[in-house]
Amino acid sequence: MLHFEESPPRKARIEIIPMIDVMMFLLIFFVLISLNVIPAFGLKTNLPDSKTAARATQDEPPIVVTLLADGDVAVDAQRMKIDDLAGAARAAHQKDPAKRFIVSADQTVQWQNIVTAMDALRAQGIESITFATKRVN
Repeated sequence: MLHFEESPPRKARIEIIPMIDVMMFLLIFFVLISLNVIPAFGLKTNLPDSKTAARATQDEPPIVVTLLADGDVAVDAQRMKIDDLAGAARAAHQKDPAKRFIVSADQTVQWQNIVTAMDALRAQGIESITFATKRVN
């Protein structure tokens, strides 16, 4: 009678190299995502400095009106001419009249453009307007 010897059962091992690869991939993924999420409000602008700036707290995200240095305006990151601001603000305000508007203006924007944007918002019945600034210590 033929008799074959069975090999001893192999002990289970945890392979750590693939786990390290997955953890490094996750780390890189979250770092790249966090770098893209930081400018979450409108377009990137060089905000004016303020020593008394306070963080606006509200559950719903506001509608961001960004005044750019070249004279254009962006409503929630959609660029347009300042003359088209009233129509875009009216459409956004009709969707949700309780939404707050944040005006984010570059430091180099002329004061008249800020006043024009504020007049266009107020002409549409928007009373809740906040100005974005950068807090300095």
